[in-house]
Amino acid sequence: MKYRQIGKTGLTVSEIGLGAEWLERHSAAVVKAVVERSEEYGINILDCWMSEPNVRSNIGAAIAGHRDKWVIQGHIGSTWQKGQYVRTRELEKVKDAFRDLLSRLETDYIDLGMIHFVDEVAEFDKIMRGEFIDYVRELKHDGTIRHIGLSTHNPDVAKLAALSGEIEMVLFSLNPAFDMLPASEDINDLFSEHYNEKLKGIAPEREELYQICERENVGITVMKGYAGGRLFSAENSPFGVALTPVQCLHYALTRPAVASVMVGCRTPEEVDAAVAYEIATEEQKDYATVLANAPYHAYSGQCTYCGHCAPCPTYIDIAMVNKLYDLAVMQEEIPATIQAHYSSLSSNASDCISCAACEKRCPFGVPIVDRMKKAEQLFIRA
Repeated sequence: MKYRQIGKTGLTVSEIGLGAEWLERHSAAVVKAVVERSEEYGINILDCWMSEPNVRSNIGAAIAGHRDKWVIQGHIGSTWQKGQYVRTRELEKVKDAFRDLLSRLETDYIDLGMIHFVDEVAEFDKIMRGEFIDYVRELKHDGTIRHIGLSTHNPDVAKLAALSGEIEMVLFSLNPAFDMLPASEDINDLFSEHYNEKLKGIAPEREELYQICERENVGITVMKGYAGGRLFSAENSPFGVALTPVQCLHYALTRPAVASVMVGCRTPEEVDAAVAYEIATEEQKDYATVLANAPYHAYSGQCTYCGHCAPCPTYIDIAMVNKLYDLAVMQEEIPATIQAHYSSLSSNASDCISCAACEKRCPFGVPIVDRMKKAEQLFIRA
């Protein structure tokens, strides 16, 4: 296992980390087996955003006696209310949930205290001016958290965090599908020549984020590195070709400022598949050739979240709605985090007025109005 520092925190972590989200629906025995397999490989960073009591307790039992081997990303603002996950900024509920996290993990400190799930600039500004950040500062002053982090899917929010001077690292959703932007209006040029370490073809706001984080020494840990498994299937991938876990990991780990990829593992075998990256050949890691050779037809009608559809007259973040819809339909039931992300959007698919202006701007011919209707129906049912 190779190790990297998370920016200015000084913490040294394994470049493959354990994202514990998918352990939520599993037994204590399975959680223990996954944690033990991770430790055997030298994985030493774990993200626990979930508020569900059982998974917190199961993780706590799995790391009992060797808590000091783990760097834990624990989230502040993720609560359990009336039998379900709720993201909140109500301070008393936030405090109760964070005390619960410490108790169930059987620890008196969290290495990386994550301001949980901030996806809009207005909310970031409100947090940084109010009682929420004061509470986070108190936790750091008392040593209950060692460093302040923030989780987001929005590059604009992540940039503000990186430039704040106070937030030391970000947990950010990162993979080729989320990063990709057409290099030109000619779809055939999408992956021409060098879609690789030089950031060619990446959406400019995301490229800028990675460079700011590197310059400011603000580390990135990665979520959604596999795009919820979508990239493993040619049918579901926006590229029309399948990537392997190793190729997805290599993509994320070659972005500036990235310290570790939090891989969601449900079984010890899924830990094995991720750690295979450490002994993979350069040929096995090569994602650029696969993407460069993707067929032309792969892009027709497929949303790649490039954002060319904006602006929307009703302020829908169309790329984000499409992303959440695609991730949701791949699961038997919509994960709570995806439902919460959708519900938190200030405008969502139900606000679509079917003007279709977005469709005229889309370089991929995506039937956006129809997808907004499908997204509205899907998330209403949930």
